[in-house]
Amino acid sequence: MRILVTGAAGFIGFHLVKRLLETGTEVVGVDNVNDYYDPNLKWDRLAELGIEKTDYGMETTSAIFPRFRFLRASLEEESTVPTLFGGKRFDVVVHLAAQAGVRYSLVNPMAYIQSNMVGFARLLEGCRHSGAGHLVYASSSSVYGLNETQPFSVHDNVDHPVSLYAASKKSNELMAHCYSHLYHLPATGLRFFTVYGPWGRPDMALFLFTRAMKEGKPIRVFNHGQMVRDFTYIDDIVEGVMRVIGHPPTGNPDWSGLRPDPSSSPAPWRIYNIGNHQPVPLMSFIQALEEALGLEAKKEFMDMQPGDVPSTFADVSDLVRDIGYQPSTPVKEGIRRFVAWYNAYYRNGDKARTPPAEIAS
Repeated sequence: MRILVTGAAGFIGFHLVKRLLETGTEVVGVDNVNDYYDPNLKWDRLAELGIEKTDYGMETTSAIFPRFRFLRASLEEESTVPTLFGGKRFDVVVHLAAQAGVRYSLVNPMAYIQSNMVGFARLLEGCRHSGAGHLVYASSSSVYGLNETQPFSVHDNVDHPVSLYAASKKSNELMAHCYSHLYHLPATGLRFFTVYGPWGRPDMALFLFTRAMKEGKPIRVFNHGQMVRDFTYIDDIVEGVMRVIGHPPTGNPDWSGLRPDPSSSPAPWRIYNIGNHQPVPLMSFIQALEEALGLEAKKEFMDMQPGDVPSTFADVSDLVRDIGYQPSTPVKEGIRRFVAWYNAYYRNGDKARTPPAEIAS
C-alpha cells in the first residue's frame, strides 16, 4: 500500500507513521513543522523516523526507512497538494494535519480557518482528482459542544460547538460528506478523545502538569477540579486508526432522510468516536501523575475556561462492532509510560521549553 499521512511530525502522526513503516508500508508524510509548540520536539520525532531538519518546501527520504519520504509544506498553500498528488495515487490518505487547541482558537481564529478548512478543502480536491482509495481524517470530541447526554454518541446531533476549533472539525465532517456524495470518495472521520502518551503535545494537560510539578510550580486545575476526560493512550489510538485504514466505508442501505443518522449516509461516509470509553475525573488523573512522579502537586484551582466543556465520554460501540476496536491501556499505566519517556527525553529539563501562555491548557 501507498499511504499519505499529513501532520507527520505531530503527536499522533508520528506514532502512526512509525507503526506503518514497521509493517513495510510505503509512506509519504507532510508537515509544515510550525511553531505552535516547540518545533524541536517535532524535529526530534522526525529524527526517530530518519528525517533530518530540512528547509521549507523541500522533500527528503528517510535514512532509516527507505520507504518513507517527507515533504515540509503547508496544505493551505496552493502548490502543496499538486506536489503531493501529482502522478501518484494513494491507497489511503490519513489527514491529521490541523491547527490544534481549543483555547488558542480564541486568540488566533484565522489560523483555524486557513489550516483546518482551506487546507482540508485542498486535500479533498487532491483525493478527488487522484482517485484516492480511502480518506481517514481527524475530527474531535470537541464537536459535541453543548451536548449533555453521555456517553457522547456519533448518532447524536452536534450542531452547537463552543469553540471555533470545534466548528472547524464539524465543518470537515460536512465537507467530507459532500465529496463522498458527489465523487464517491470513501471517507471516515474519527473523533479523537484526549490523546496522551510519550512524545505528546506540550500544550496538553499531562505535559504541562508534569513540567510544573518537576519544577516545583503550581498546576492550574480548571473548573475547580470538576472535570472528567476520556483519556486515550496513543497506542490504542494508533491501533484503531490502523484498523480503520483497512475498512473503507460503504453507504448505509438503511439510511433514511426522514430519520437521518448523523454518523452515516447513503454515500461511503462514516463517523466514529475513538476513545477509551473509561472517563477519568481530573483529580484522579492528577493523583495518578503524582504517584508516577513521586511528587505532590501544588494546585491552583481556577474557573472553567471559555470554549471548554466539563466532561467527555466516548461511546465507541460502533467502532468495536465494525473493526473490533478495543482500547486496553489503563490510565495509570499510560501515565507511567509518559513519565518514563519525559524523564529520558528531557534529561531533568535541559530541553524543556515553556509553551506560550495563551495556548497552555
